[in-house]
Amino acid sequence: MRSPLGRREAIRHLVVMTASVAVPGLLLGCSKKQSCSDVTGLTPDEVQFRNNVAAYVEVAPDPTKKCDGCAQWTAAPAPGACGGCKVVKGPINAAGGCKLFVARPS
Repeated sequence: MRSPLGRREAIRHLVVMTASVAVPGLLLGCSKKQSCSDVTGLTPDEVQFRNNVAAYVEVAPDPTKKCDGCAQWTAAPAPGACGGCKVVKGPINAAGGCKLFVARPS
């Protein structure tokens, strides 16, 4: 018995259906903002210091006091990766901020 769709038409439908499922997932992955909030591997004291003493946040409330402008900032090893801090343990977002900000000397 012959299919109501021709072979080319069936392949075209298959490609369109596959793309409609795959493309949104790929675009969603590309649009995610960098998150440096994973504190796996830190001790409870380090997490407490990070959250309560330093009050680290992923996005600095004052854009002039972002982590990448701080003297304590250590650059990320690769583009798009989290950086670090000499004072606050764990991954640090370049756009993040905390109470311990010290402007980098010019």
